[in-house]
Amino acid sequence: MSGGKSDAEKRAVQLRERIAHHRRRYYLDDAPEISDAEYDALESELRSIEASHPDLVTGDSPTQTVGGEPAPDLPHATHRSPLLSLDNVYSVDELRAWDERLRRAAGRAVDGYVVEPKIDGLSIAVWYRNGRLERALTRGDGVVGEDVTANVRAIESVPKQLAKAPRFVEARGEIFFPRDSFQALNASRADAGLAPFANPRNAAAGTIRTLDTKVTASRRLDVFFYLLAELDGEVAPSSQSEALSRLAELGLPVNPLNATSASLDQVVVRIGEIEAARTSLPYEIDGAVVKADSHDVQAAAGMTSKFPRWAVAFKYPADQAETTVRTITVHVGRTGALTPVAELAPVVLAGTTVSRASLHNEDEIARKDVRVGDTVVIEKAGEIIPQVLHVVVERRPEGAAPFVMPKVCPACGSEAVREEGEVASRCTGVACPAKRREALLHFASRTGMDIQGLGDVLVAQLLATDLVHDVADLYGLSLENLSGLPRMGKKSAANVIAELEASKTRPLHRLLFALGIRHVGERAARVLAGRFGSIEALGAVDVDALEATREVGPKTAAAVRTFFDQETNRDLLRRLAEAGVAMEATPDERAPAAASGGAFDGKTVVLTGTLPEMSRDEAKARIESLGGRVAGTVSAKTDLVVAGDDAGSKLEKARALGIRVIGPGEFAELLAASIPRQA
Repeated sequence: MSGGKSDAEKRAVQLRERIAHHRRRYYLDDAPEISDAEYDALESELRSIEASHPDLVTGDSPTQTVGGEPAPDLPHATHRSPLLSLDNVYSVDELRAWDERLRRAAGRAVDGYVVEPKIDGLSIAVWYRNGRLERALTRGDGVVGEDVTANVRAIESVPKQLAKAPRFVEARGEIFFPRDSFQALNASRADAGLAPFANPRNAAAGTIRTLDTKVTASRRLDVFFYLLAELDGEVAPSSQSEALSRLAELGLPVNPLNATSASLDQVVVRIGEIEAARTSLPYEIDGAVVKADSHDVQAAAGMTSKFPRWAVAFKYPADQAETTVRTITVHVGRTGALTPVAELAPVVLAGTTVSRASLHNEDEIARKDVRVGDTVVIEKAGEIIPQVLHVVVERRPEGAAPFVMPKVCPACGSEAVREEGEVASRCTGVACPAKRREALLHFASRTGMDIQGLGDVLVAQLLATDLVHDVADLYGLSLENLSGLPRMGKKSAANVIAELEASKTRPLHRLLFALGIRHVGERAARVLAGRFGSIEALGAVDVDALEATREVGPKTAAAVRTFFDQETNRDLLRRLAEAGVAMEATPDERAPAAASGGAFDGKTVVLTGTLPEMSRDEAKARIESLGGRVAGTVSAKTDLVVAGDDAGSKLEKARALGIRVIGPGEFAELLAASIPRQA
């Protein structure tokens, strides 16, 4: 392999890992770390590499798949047709280039467009049968979504019954938080001592996934519908503009700013008009969506595996503002990483007041040369956490000195060390209070032990009162000492105690992730739990055995061994076990893998449709444990497609490519015939 190809392959792997991480943060955790523009730049770079090296394209590449995986804690259902994403453009020139591609793909002139505001919310598909709301699904991975019907029923603007409706209707829309509702929610959370939500989009996503419909109803979410995806029982509209009118006739809310345009020049004018109204709208938008109006043009243009060719999102520039750096503080995370943070003169940006921005690490702050007293330009695209774009150097005050990262931890005074190859300095203190706080929050997080109610405020109180020093101490809390804390009544205290009790039975992989072992993310935790089966077994193996485990690299193996070699960590695990926390894998986690040469060993498998005997997640887990890999899309590298009921476009593509397709019966036979092996 040539050096250029080798470098491209390495970079592609890095990009896929980063994109997968940010998709999880955005779609599952509802806690994005970067702006839309930064995320789009990552995908753009990956597309460029794959365009230059087509053989590097993988079936599960982010360029070939939509969104993120459905959340594991909610029921799932398959979309009747893929709920695709939209390609993005950022300038009029890019919009005209898209229009040229559209005309070539359609093989005909485009005789009209529809321009719609791009709501910054959560995509939803709703099904109505005989006028009655039957089901509501989130986007999920575009093929399988989360069933959130109960919560969508709690949204006042979503009709529960359509008047004079045909036999079946599927409409797609965007659920969002109105500005005033979002601000009222954050104000009430602040009054209750709870951390505010970062932005309306993620607050909406978190709300729609809650298990308490009363919470959803109380938060006054709203919705606009933008697509009539299916209509059974009457003649379907022939254009997008007619479809929007039909949605409105059915009683489904549509955006009043939607407008038709006869030419692309008119489209450009309309995009500008919507942008000019952006700050005065009662909801957040981050662009405008442009669609070919004619359904005939849409059908002729078709779609890729990820985007319809007949629609595109014109993204508006990120909101920016100037402010000054009052001081630079250093935040200590759960792993001890020291992160510089710019404390800013408050400035209104994207509808909220911003007073701080992460500077990420020592190299980044040096590259941008941010100093106390500097005037800086900050950006907050889509109300994501703000970032410093650059310094206005000509306005730098005389005597402003370069920032120097501390050599000791600001929280405990222990030495801060930056190891070779690392971008962050880390606190070496074993008892650092900042590390304890972050470790407790990580342990209680949704993807960790999922202890609801154990948030920033309560953790700070527990540490300040010396009730808790580490995660094992959590299980020694009582109703009496919890209810004695400020703003913590007996009912709230009882809820926390119940959550702690419930967390004792979480699967082993959740505990492994919650412990915060360096380099052990959610996937590595699952692999280790399945391979070794218990904390005791994992703690007894050496680095070589760890490295021999599939998907576990040298860094992860070394970090795991280092964790178990520390007496304080072994004592922590002993105390957790004594408290009743499960230390062994569940039967599902211990699922066996196939012997070398088995039906799934080394094979790339795609699942489509509904299987009668198991869920998609169960099927995926069985295939992976039998040595296979489950991809989201069909490509030339797919070895096998398992097609259940209502299989869609993936089945058609598999047949077109000549890929082997099996049904549920043969799939069950192959699973039964597989011989277990070690992971």
